[in-house]
Amino acid sequence: MKKYLIIFSAIAFWNCESKMNEQTVTGYDIHENEIADIGGEQFKIIHKVGDLEQSLIDAGLVDVEVIIPGVFVDLKYSTTDNFFGEDVYGELTRCYIQPVVAEMLKKSHEKLQADHPELTFLIYDGVRPQSVQQILWDNLDKPDSIKPLYVANPQVGGLHNFGVAVDLTLAHADTGEALDMGTGYDYFGYPAYPDREGQMLKEGKITEEHIANREILREVMKYGGFTGIGSEWWHFNAFSRKEAAEKFGMVK
Repeated sequence: MKKYLIIFSAIAFWNCESKMNEQTVTGYDIHENEIADIGGEQFKIIHKVGDLEQSLIDAGLVDVEVIIPGVFVDLKYSTTDNFFGEDVYGELTRCYIQPVVAEMLKKSHEKLQADHPELTFLIYDGVRPQSVQQILWDNLDKPDSIKPLYVANPQVGGLHNFGVAVDLTLAHADTGEALDMGTGYDYFGYPAYPDREGQMLKEGKITEEHIANREILREVMKYGGFTGIGSEWWHFNAFSRKEAAEKFGMVK
């Protein structure tokens, strides 16, 4: 089976001088951090692209970190640190979204950097292919009637499935440490609801600092053209579902 590789930084030795080069190549059984001889030149393999990531590239999606240098990415569905408790992305560690959404997010990031240069984005999720959504749906231990409270029905599709939604928080630009938003990612409960912040503040479930941090995030995301939702402080949409269906196909 072919393994697709992206070389983001490679050292090519030519006439006893080294130079930096960037290439995408296809090869067999080449692993990250190995030195490979390709076309008579030597390259260090920086990043191996798996089947899922290659399918996202083929679908025309873009890597957020390529478009917006300086952001951090921690795909929660490539770990067990999510509501599902399982890794469903496998080797995928890079966040992909539609190109126009990446440009919107870049605008939001530029606003954040202008207003709060000590901060950056920490991104938890971008596109979620329909095939992965189906896995979440099929394995969620809940009656079908209440499953939509936790995950979008894969036959209908949520905005993550179109590559036009982003889950993210704010982080310190120098360390990548996330700011305290009052709850973790994928927390199901009123303390995570933007719509319930006043009530949760009165009940002592969240603090003024938590709300202030969330408001910074909401402000810069709105500046880029995103809208939030009432039940997750981390979730932002670039388009409505109707617009997403008209402009983009669901990512399979």
